[in-house]
Amino acid sequence: MMPVGPLMIEHRLIERMIAVMKVTCVRMNEQGKADLAFIDMAVDFIRTYADRTHHGKEEDILFRDLAKKPLTPDLSKTIRELVQEHIHGRECVRRLVSARDSCAHGSTDVLRDILAALDELVQFYPKHIEKEDRHFFLPCMEFLTRQEQAKMLNEMEEFDRKMIHEKYRKVVEGLEVRPA
Repeated sequence: MMPVGPLMIEHRLIERMIAVMKVTCVRMNEQGKADLAFIDMAVDFIRTYADRTHHGKEEDILFRDLAKKPLTPDLSKTIRELVQEHIHGRECVRRLVSARDSCAHGSTDVLRDILAALDELVQFYPKHIEKEDRHFFLPCMEFLTRQEQAKMLNEMEEFDRKMIHEKYRKVVEGLEVRPA
């Protein structure tokens, strides 16, 4: 399997979550009320799975190795665009968390901000995924030997194995510094 195979499989789960987010946005809009528990789950999913795990493998492994290759100008440009898109996604999540926190602290006029941030993520991810799946992943593999691809795939598997430990170590560290 090429190292972009698992990344494309991860895209399918992200697409499923985006579909759930879209439906939940409609429901929250109709009810006029934020679903804070759902927002917490969506933020956790996007931050941990889509960004840290998925984008982490792209940025820390795939893009890193491709930076050493004589890519076409178009592929080099696409990498820069993808990194900027990852940054944009993180900013959308920050806005969502900020609006969610305001709502949790009693602000009653932030539903539109919550829905706007969720909608931006719902609009962003399908386009981002299409760019990677249809225009980037397979063409960039031509610049890597089979041995380099196998090494990259192994590194991605090791990255995944460490993720759960990293996530919950951070949870415990966060709880340890919370005031009693």
